[in-house]
Amino acid sequence: MEECRRRGLLAGAYALRRPRGATFLRRLARDLAEQRKGPGVLLRRGLTLLRTEPAVLRRQTGLGAEAARGRDVLRQVAGLLAAGHPHAR
Repeated sequence: MEECRRRGLLAGAYALRRPRGATFLRRLARDLAEQRKGPGVLLRRGLTLLRTEPAVLRRQTGLGAEAARGRDVLRQVAGLLAAGHPHAR
């Protein structure tokens, strides 16, 4: 990631931090509506993802991503666009 920044290819990297319960419910509702798999499989998979989400966020931030809420990321990207950052488009 640092090499990309040094070369001017990366303005930032973000790991979205969202309420885990809300993410679980949105994902479950989407997958049930799309009939991706049986309800039992989807529920077990969703619960597993719910439990592992903090570890995923820790891994991404350990790799250099900034943990942020979606609206904060949008605000930062809008600031880059307003400042004319060449890689914000």
